[in-house]
Amino acid sequence: MERRALGKSGLEVSALGLGCMGMSFGYGQAADKKEMISLIRKAVELGVNFFDTAEVYGPFTN
Repeated sequence: MERRALGKSGLEVSALGLGCMGMSFGYGQAADKKEMISLIRKAVELGVNFFDTAEVYGPFTN
């Protein structure tokens, strides 16, 4: 997985990120929790370390 600098922070993130809004909110009913855990684990296995998530997607949920 390619990496990119995150501003001037010294951090590097994966060139591809995983958008998480649809996991708990935004596109209808929340997705199956076990399936989403599996998806996140697979993304990490593939080198993803940039996850787009926010409290607005479901406080303490997303």
